[in-house]
Amino acid sequence: MKAILEILREQVLNFHLIFRLASYDIKGKYQSHYLGAAWQFLSPALQILVYWFVFGMGIRGGNPIDGVPFIIWLLIGLIPWFFISPSIIQGSNSVYTKVSMVAKMKFPVSVLPSIVILSNAINFLIMLTFLGVILIIYGVNPGLYILQLPYYLISLFLFLFSVTLLFSTIATIIRDFQIVLQSLMRMMLYVTPVLWDMGNLPSFLLNLLKLNPLYYLIEGFRNTFLARQWFFEDWIYMLYFWVTVLLILFLGTFLHIRFRKKFVDYL
Repeated sequence: MKAILEILREQVLNFHLIFRLASYDIKGKYQSHYLGAAWQFLSPALQILVYWFVFGMGIRGGNPIDGVPFIIWLLIGLIPWFFISPSIIQGSNSVYTKVSMVAKMKFPVSVLPSIVILSNAINFLIMLTFLGVILIIYGVNPGLYILQLPYYLISLFLFLFSVTLLFSTIATIIRDFQIVLQSLMRMMLYVTPVLWDMGNLPSFLLNLLKLNPLYYLIEGFRNTFLARQWFFEDWIYMLYFWVTVLLILFLGTFLHIRFRKKFVDYL
C-alpha cells in the first residue's frame, strides 16, 4: 500500500510536468509530416473504414447488431481500442527509451508511462466527441446512461496506468517482453468484443474471454452509449475488474520502486 501511495503522489505532484511533456510529444509526433496532426484522425479513420468493410459489409452483409447499425457498434468499440492499444505498447516501452535521459535529473521515472497515456488521451477525447456527433446523426440516444461515462473513463485510465507501470518495468528488465506484448496486443483485438459480437458464443467460452479486463471496458462503453446496462447491475463482474486492476497496480508499483534505481543498468 505504501508503494501505491508513493507512486500516486508522484503523479499528482508532477501533473504539470506530465501535461507539458505530453503536449510536446503530441506536437513532435507528426512535425515532419506534410499533413501534421491530421494523421491523428486520418489513420484511425482509414482503419475504421477497412474494419467496417471487412466485418460489417463482408462478414455480416451490412446487418445491424441488436438493432444498432454496425458502424455505430463498431465505432464504440474501436475508439477506446485506438487509445488502449498504443497506450499499452508505447507506455510499456516508455521507461526503457527515456530513462537514460532522466537518470541524472530529479525526475520521477514513474511519470513516463503517464506522459504516454495523456498524450494519447487528447486524441481519444476528441474522437469521443466525434462519436457523440455520429450518435446524434443516427438518432442513438444513451439517455441517462451517459451519466456513467465518467466511471468508465476513470476505470480505463486507472487500468492503463496500472498496466503500463507494470509492463514498463518488465520491458526494461526483459527486452523480449516488448516484442511478445506487441504480438499479444494484435491478438487481443480479435479476442475482445471490438470487431465482432461475442453474444452467440458458448457460455463457458464467453466467461473465459470475460476474464480479460479489456472485455469489461469495451462492453462498458457500449452499455453506456447504447443504453443497455448500468455499471453496478453486474456487481460481481465489476468487483472482479477492480480487484484485478488493484492487483496489477500493487504489483506494478512494488516492482517499479524495487528496480527503478537499477533501470540504467539494463540499458
